[in-house]
Formats: sequence, structure tokens, C-alpha cells
Amino acid sequence: MYIYLLQRVVTAFLTLFGMSVVIFVLLRLAPGNIVDILFSSAGFVNPAAKEEIARELGLDQPIPVQYGRWLRDIARGELGKSYRYDIPAWQVIKPRIPVTVELALFALLIAVLLGVPIGVLSAARQDTATDYLLRTLSLAGLSMPSFWLGMVIILVLISWLGWIPSMTYISPFEDFKAHFLQFLFPALAVGYRSSALIMRITRSSMLDVLREDYIRTAWAKGQREWIVVFGHALTNAILPVVTVIGIEFAFMIGGLVVTETVFNLPGVARYLVDAILWRDYPVVQNLVMFIAIVVVLANLTVDLLYGWLDPRIRYGVR
Repeated sequence: MYIYLLQRVVTAFLTLFGMSVVIFVLLRLAPGNIVDILFSSAGFVNPAAKEEIARELGLDQPIPVQYGRWLRDIARGELGKSYRYDIPAWQVIKPRIPVTVELALFALLIAVLLGVPIGVLSAARQDTATDYLLRTLSLAGLSMPSFWLGMVIILVLISWLGWIPSMTYISPFEDFKAHFLQFLFPALAVGYRSSALIMRITRSSMLDVLREDYIRTAWAKGQREWIVVFGHALTNAILPVVTVIGIEFAFMIGGLVVTETVFNLPGVARYLVDAILWRDYPVVQNLVMFIAIVVVLANLTVDLLYGWLDPRIRYGVR
């Protein structure tokens, strides 16, 4: 187990290193940089002034030199300075991370609470009216983009209640109820789509397990339905579901751009687009690396959960 964990950690570091190289190089291969954007917006181009600003920002150096400087700063615990705001990049990123993480966790909680029980019920009632209804709802969830559903929710709230949640971020320490409502509706919009995927994976996995001999033996012994379905079948069908849940959480961290924009939430995903448009390299690099770290940790956590959920799994060196 420890050897496997070490292998996974080393693989994670190599993955993050490769991601950092790709991010760094692609950003600088994109046309234009912050200096070009600043001077084009000002409507005046002074070559000497452009060169001076590029020299101050270190953009006149070769890409390998810039990359080495960035790694050196990270090793010292410095994330660089935002080109756009002229303040440390961490000060720009720090207040936005909790917003995105909270929204993703809230949406994931809703997705799991809806997707897993509905998937189990659909499998237990295979080919009945209940099954067809639940499968139709899951297809609807997969078909509707979360940002579109978010806009529909806002329109419904305005039309029916004459009210919408605050479009200005409210801290939970200021007004917990307003903060909860502000995150509830975007979490529902995102969570519904994810719950549809989780429901279908749960149903498919449950159907495979429910056909096993030990399930038929449990039925033959006269055990109660909820014991057979949840105690025996779901326990053995949960591994694919855990995989999907981990992948969905990683996807949510980086895929909330439009949803955060619709509900005017100051999160990481929304700000990442602005930072890319401004070619704010330090901020973009650190935000994308944050998303990459979440993805790697989510996959590592899922792998470790396998051994805890299924004692039959033993990790070893190949």
C-alpha cells in the first residue's frame, strides 16, 4: 500500500510538472501579451516605453529563463505579481478559491444525494414506469447545460416570486441565510447535471450486481429488500460511482466559468477567463495549476478509496 501510494505521489508530481511546462509555454505562444494589451487600449505605442515595461516584467527574457524564474519563485513560496493589478498574485487568487470550492462541494453534495438514491431506485424498479420516468429525468439533466438551467432558475424566481438571490457576493459571516441562498441555486443548476450522470452510472452498476448469484441467494433467504439492495448490491456496485464522483468534482472546479458569471460569483473559474484575456501570466499559471492539483488529488483520493471500500483490492508494484 505504501509503495503504491509513493508511486502515485511521484506520478502526481510528474503530471503537475508536465502541466506547468505546457501551461507556461502555451501562454507565451499565444498572440500578444500584457504590454501589447496595455498599449493598444491606450491608443498610443511608444517602442521604447514598451521595451522598458517588458524588461521590468521579465518578458524580454527567453521562455526557459522565465520558466526557471517562475519555478524558483514557487520554491520560495512566491507566486509572482499580477501584471494587471501590480500586487502579489496570491492576493488576487486567495479570496476567489473558497468561492469556487464551496460552490463545487455544494453542487457535488446535491449531485450525490440525488444521483445515488435515484440510480438505486431505478435499478431496483427496472423496466417499470418509475424506471422510465427517472431515466427520462436523467437524460434531461444530461441534455441541459448548467448555465442555461441557471438562467431559467433566475427567470422563474423573478416571474413567480419577484425575487432573486443577491448578485453581490455575501460572506457567510455577514449573513449566512443570504449566503446560503446565493449558493443554493447555482449549486442546484450544476448539481442536477452531475446527478444525472451519477444516476446513470449507479443504475448501470447496480443492474450488473443485481444479476449476481449472491444477490439471488439473498433474495431466496427472504432478506428484506432494503438490506439486499443497499447492504449487498450497492456496497459492491459503488466503485464506479466513486470514480465518477471524483471526476465530477474535478470537472466542477474548472468548469464553473459560465455558472459563476450567470450568478455573478467571484470565483476562480470566472476570473481565469479575465486573466487570460489580459495575459496576466502569473495569475493564469497559478489558477490553472490550482485546478490541475485538484484534479490530481481527486484521482489520488478515488484510488485510495478503492482499497477502503473494497477489502479485496490489494495494491502492489507491477
